[in-house]
Parts: sequence; C-alpha cells; structure tokens
Amino acid sequence: MFRLAVLLRNAAEPVVKVSTQDAIAILTINRPKQLNALNKEVSDTLIQELIKCDQNPALSVMIITGVDRAFVAGADIKSMLKLEGYTDALRHDDLSALRTGLPTIRKPIIAAVNGFVLGGGCELAMACDIIVASEKAKFGQPEVKLGILPGMGGTQRLPRVIGKAKAMEWCLTGWQYTAEEAERAGLVSRVVKHEELMPTALKIATTISQQSQITCRLIKQAINGSQETTLSMGLQYEADLFAATFATKDRKEGMSAFAEKRTPVFKNE
Repeated sequence: MFRLAVLLRNAAEPVVKVSTQDAIAILTINRPKQLNALNKEVSDTLIQELIKCDQNPALSVMIITGVDRAFVAGADIKSMLKLEGYTDALRHDDLSALRTGLPTIRKPIIAAVNGFVLGGGCELAMACDIIVASEKAKFGQPEVKLGILPGMGGTQRLPRVIGKAKAMEWCLTGWQYTAEEAERAGLVSRVVKHEELMPTALKIATTISQQSQITCRLIKQAINGSQETTLSMGLQYEADLFAATFATKDRKEGMSAFAEKRTPVFKNE
C-alpha cells in the first residue's frame, strides 16, 4: 500500500515538472516543502528528463528552475543522516546520476535561479551553462556547517569560476551571498528583477534556439573543454572545431545571409 501511495503521489505531483515553449524545455524542480532539496528521486528524474530533451530534435535549449522560494536549497540532509562510514556514503550516493549525467548533455542549459541556491543547488547551477538570477536569489556552499564538504562540484567548479580565494571563503565559511555578489564574482551571467527572471531566461533561450544548433553544441563543447586543458591545447581544439563548422550547411547559410544582408535560416545541417 505504501508503494502504491508513493506512486500515486508522484503521478499527481511530479518532482520535476516539464513544459515546452517552442524549441525550449522548462524543467521545474517541484519539492516546495523541502525547498526543492535534491534527493535520489529528484536527481534521477531530472537527469532522465534532461536526456530526453537532449535527444529530442524539436528542442534546442533547456531551462532549469524551482518552484516557490528556492531553486534548490541543497541536498536532502534527512536522507544522508542514516549513512555510516566511507563505503556506505559511496554506495548510497543519491546524486550520482545527476553528477555524472550533466556533463554529457550536449544542448545548452540555462539555470533560472529564483531563490535559495545552496549547496547541491549551487553546484547544480554551476553545472549549467548560463546562470540568470533573480534579485532575491541567495547563493552559498554551507556544507562545512554540517561537517561535510561540497560533493557535486563545489570544490572543483567554483574555484575555476570565481577564483581560489573566493572559493575558499565560500566553502570554508558557509556564508550566503546575494545575487549581486555572485554576479560580481563571475558566477552569474546577469541579475534581474524577480518578475523578470523567466522572461529573461526565455529571451536568452529563444535567441540561442534561433542559431545553428550544430554550432551551439560545438561552442558549448569548446568552452567546457577549456576548463580541462592547457591554453595551447585549448586553442588548437578551438581551431579544429572552427574548421569543422565549414563542413556544415549552416555555416554556408550564415555567411551567405551576412553577405546578402538578410536573416539566416538555419536548418541544423
């Protein structure tokens, strides 16, 4: 009976709500009572839905956001309390699917940060490609206050984005930071009024969806690759991908449209 009740609840209230607008998919994390905290169900469902969107040729961009007051206010601590020891923590890694799956998504992902974005939520946002934040957003890596450290990229992605000194402060103090502070640190693309958050995210997504999707994927691939290699190797990688675009019909269309002073019509070929 308990399993049936859980299934019925999930059918009525999915932990990740998915909607589409033209070529844009909007994935909304839906655990308002828990401030959208990440658990295994959310992690598995979110990555499954992202993979579906990534494989859907009708979709070009994904937006991730949260309901009510939070984007994601961290991982579900209650589910971690029962863990004992190193091997137990490894064996019951509830966020493993999300951690390993996000880097495989080829299409651009925009994080529309509407409120609290703490711990695993901050790390989820960092794993996206663009972060647009409401003025009400609060960022932070408070894991140290629980006697743990960030486990989904906080000690790895954060210093690459905001630098070692600031990353040390964020992770060692557990303090919260405003959206404006996160923007000044280089973590956030832009901060907007709360009511303008989704319109702004949709405007960015729409603009991206109108480009050659082949080229957008190569740009994402090149920029992500820059975080894992030397400058000289990255420059060569970029040059190779640049040359690869000359094998596409979209490159010819884009250049022809420019020469003819018209808007290009990309067919993603």
